[in-house]
Amino acid sequence: MSIPEHDTPRHILEISGTQRRKFLQGLVSNDVNRLDEGMVYAALLTPQGKYLCDFLLVEEDGVILLDAPAPLAPALFQRLGMYKLRSDVTLTPSQRALARGLGDVPAGAYADPRDPALGWRAYDGRDSEDHDWTALRVAQCIPEAGIELTPDSYLLESRFEALNGVDFRKGCYVGQEVTARMKHKTELRKGLRRVALTGHAPIGTPLLNDSGKEAGTLYSQADGHAIAYLRFDRATGPLRAGDAVITP
Repeated sequence: MSIPEHDTPRHILEISGTQRRKFLQGLVSNDVNRLDEGMVYAALLTPQGKYLCDFLLVEEDGVILLDAPAPLAPALFQRLGMYKLRSDVTLTPSQRALARGLGDVPAGAYADPRDPALGWRAYDGRDSEDHDWTALRVAQCIPEAGIELTPDSYLLESRFEALNGVDFRKGCYVGQEVTARMKHKTELRKGLRRVALTGHAPIGTPLLNDSGKEAGTLYSQADGHAIAYLRFDRATGPLRAGDAVITP
């Protein structure tokens, strides 16, 4: 399956066919039947429960639109094609483009289910509004593919429960067993958090505590704050990332 070439940070896949919901329901982290209520945020995982790709889903006129990060879209579309087998499902790369904005949700658009502060999304050819989306992400601690979300990420450490991206009652999906065990049988010892930041350091800079022990990693930064992946038992006071000072 080829992906159309256009200069955009997102790619859209159209999923049609009578078994489109059933097909996705057995694969993704969220309950696809929530499409009856609006846009759905979900992820596809490895069998070991690690992150492959996150995306937003919406259904229009019998077609599910899957809105994915452009760098991950080719591998995602190929993997979905492998899972399709004999299902009555058709996967079609779309020429639609994403538009985003803030404030009241206009007609034909959809509220972003992760956080009200992220506004709305639409796929009908309208123009996007110009905002500092990175600052909005940092303010609400919203992870981004390729930055905070990596092949080593687990959903619950990456705030997917808080962002309405995982359902614990829907039944089996790829990686479900590991995700459920982290929810019900363990206490999270690591995870993404918003932190206060004085100074600047490159994305990926290790965080060190007063004892010199590594306590996490610094990621997206804006307006004196950042998203950091913290090891909670070590991130108990001011931390350093190069010359920057971080306060959990």
